[in-house]
Order: sequence, then structure tokens, then C-alpha cells
Amino acid sequence: MRAENLTMLTDFYELTMANGYFRNGIGNTVSYFDLFFRSVPDDGGFAIMAGLEQAIEYLKNLKFDESDIEYLRSKGIFSEDFLEYLRYFEFVCDVWAIPEGTPVFPYEPVMTVKGPAIQAQFVETMLLICINHQSLIATKANRIVRAAGGRPVMEFGSRRAQGFDGAIYGARAAYIGGCCGTACAIADKDMGTPALGTMAHSWIQMFDSELEAFRAYAECYPEGTTLLVDTYNVLKSGVPNAITVFKEMRSRGQKPVGIRIDSGDITYLSKCARQMLDAEGFSDVKIVASNSLDEYIIRDILLQGAKIDSFGVGERLITSKSQPVFGGVYKLAAIEKNGRIVPKIKVSENVAKITNPDFKEVWRLYDNITGKAIADVLTCRYEIIDDTKPYEIFDPEHTYKRKLLTNFRAEKLMVQIFDGGKCVYTSPSVDKIQEYCKEQVDGLWDELKRFEYPHKYYVDLSQKLWDKKNNLLRQAHTVR
Repeated sequence: MRAENLTMLTDFYELTMANGYFRNGIGNTVSYFDLFFRSVPDDGGFAIMAGLEQAIEYLKNLKFDESDIEYLRSKGIFSEDFLEYLRYFEFVCDVWAIPEGTPVFPYEPVMTVKGPAIQAQFVETMLLICINHQSLIATKANRIVRAAGGRPVMEFGSRRAQGFDGAIYGARAAYIGGCCGTACAIADKDMGTPALGTMAHSWIQMFDSELEAFRAYAECYPEGTTLLVDTYNVLKSGVPNAITVFKEMRSRGQKPVGIRIDSGDITYLSKCARQMLDAEGFSDVKIVASNSLDEYIIRDILLQGAKIDSFGVGERLITSKSQPVFGGVYKLAAIEKNGRIVPKIKVSENVAKITNPDFKEVWRLYDNITGKAIADVLTCRYEIIDDTKPYEIFDPEHTYKRKLLTNFRAEKLMVQIFDGGKCVYTSPSVDKIQEYCKEQVDGLWDELKRFEYPHKYYVDLSQKLWDKKNNLLRQAHTVR
């Protein structure tokens, strides 16, 4: 996280509600809030959970300093007792979350916060910022990496990111999603996402000739020489000049790495370049492609036979240009009264905005034969799914679609992050998260990974939770 205090990075109504809760004597009412999303970006089959580490750092450092108190006092609407409460604010909530790198699906909580209403409500904005942004970029990166079919993908988008935080945390999220590295140096320094890069066209333009520029670069970096060949003409000068330098390197016992093509018809140019390199004995020299790529362009040029060994992807990844909003929301699911959990529901004429009530657990069910994920199930918190017995799942949108599972295992997805305001979770390294993400995505059916019309993955409600939801909906219809 950035060094400055981000406590006041919040929607103003979080503060007015907190003041109202305080004045009405309900600020300490134990409340349960769920963070979830309603649809997968790009109409994909699943999303990738990311941003938890930054959310944790935010929660660890919540505090109101004197400048915050004075700012709020200047608004003239906050009680002095409330401001005094903020001066000695101490985060005491319990938090659960699905670990970063996990494939996640609409309407299931990826984070749950339990605690005093003032606190659990107040953290909404920043938690959504962290999870929405990085989950969006990790999801997009994973799509692009899958389109590349095992070829390395580098994140090259820093200069097109929406702000410097977007560049830094976007690089982290892209790495979680499967990118091999980033052009963002500070992301490597601070978070360990490997920094990669070679040269810009300006390097070549600074010299009297392209050949001179290539020679100078090879002299500076003989162990990592990748030459940008499209400054003037890829096939007439770029590749021929690169081959000249590569021959000179070979005579010195040095091994060139590759060329990069950043414009033009990537399929055609890469095929021609591959032939030219192979003819001169450089079959091991790699060809890197960049230039406004995304999963669809990568998929298409590979289907057309492009001879590309790796990709650099910039603006369409770091901004998720095709769908730049993740759409996570943060909703009240329950409160406690007299030591009893009381479920709460948000009802809407827009069915997609009806929430799932109660303090919940998220389970993932796996087929014991294939090892693949079959469905997720939301249960009331203290329910247990006994995977030694048959279990029936159904699509909540089409209840006639039912399936009886027999040979399966059930795993809880959420882990505890904070206990009474104390962090009890250690975030894995970004390398471990990336490795975990790959394993988890490999555990999904290929049909779920299609870019168009992916298979629908079931997110079921247990019978007990389904009954609670329907009871609350019936009660809502009687309210006048």
C-alpha cells in the first residue's frame, strides 16, 4: 500500500451513516456484510479473486488522525461524541475471504466482514476498490494467458493504466492471473512481479542507423539481446539488421535471445521473420509480438499460423478495455439481536439485485474421479456438507435442473483473515498465489474456459438457506 493514511478514502455517506448509527445507539450492533459480484467480465465463465493483500493492509492501518477529525468537524454535521469515537477508533471486526488466485463466481461472497455496524459499514469503499480492481485485471490476464496457449505473456501497460496505483497493482494482478512479468519496475521492487523489457523505438532513432543501434544494445546487454525490428521496415531492414548483429554475437560466443514486432500484420510478419531467422541458423531466436493485443487477437493470429513465442500486452490488459468494471458490491446480510443472527435481504424488481441473506459459508464440490470442480454451494454458516452421502444440487435460476452427486468431496473456500480486529492470516508471496491460481484454473472444466458462451457453473444454495431467502421474500411482499 501507499505510505499515506488511506482511512478517509471512503464514500462520504459511509461517514454520515456511521454518525447516524452512533447517534441512534446502534453503532455497536453486530452486522454481517458480504462482498460479491453479479457478473463475470467479458461474459466469461469465471473470475479470479485478487486484491486481498492490499485490503488486509488497509484494514491493519485504519485510523483517523487530527486532520481527519478537523475536516469532519468543519462539515458541521457530525456530533462531537462521534468525532471523539473516531479519534480513538480501533478496528475490531472479524473478516473471512476467499484466497487470492481462486476462481470465483457471481453471487458468492468473496469476503465477509462481521463487526460493529459503524466499522463493518465504513470499510465498504476501500475493500471494493482493492477487490474490484485487481480481480478485474487478474481475470483479464488469465483470459489472455489462456489464449496464448502456454506462450509467455508480459504485462506492458503501465503508461496506459488509470493512475499510478492502477499501474502498480494492475501489474500485481496480471501476474496473479498468469503473466510472466511486467514492464513496471516498482511492482518488481515492491511486490516481486518480475520486471522485463528491452528498448523503445526511440533507442533506434537516437543512432545514425538501425544497425548501429542494434550493435550498441547487443554490446550493453549480450546476455539478453532482444531487438525491436519494426522502427523502419520489419522485413527489409529490421530482421536483416538483427541477423547481422546476431551473427556477430555468435562469432563472439554470445547467444541472442529474440526480436520483437510491435506493428503491422503480426501473422504475416512473424511467418516471414521466422523463415529468415531459421535460414541463417537462428531457429532458437524467439519472436515476441506486441501492439494492442488481447485474448481474441492472440487466439486468431495463432489460428492463422503466426510464429510467435511470447506476447507483450499493454492497454487492453491493464485497463481491461473490453469491460473496465468488475462490479463487485457490498451488502448487509445479517445482524445480531439478543445473541441471535437475524438474516437481512435486499429486494428489488431487478432480480439480479436480490441478495442472499444470512451469515454464510462457501463450499466447492469436486468430482472424485476427474478432480474437476462441479459446483459451489452457499450454506448457512454452521451447516456442514457431508461428502460421504449423496448431495443434490440445483440451479437457483432454474430449480427443475437438479443433479444428485455421489462420488465427490466438499471443501470450504473462505479462510479467516481477521479475528477481533487482529490479522490471523499471512498473505502468500505473489509467486505462490500465481502458482495456486494456475492449479485452481486447471481444476475447472475446459467448457467453462470458453471465451464465448462458456458452460454455466452452478452456484447453489443449500435447502436451509434457500428456505430462509424465500421466507424473507414472502415477508417483503407483505410490507406496506
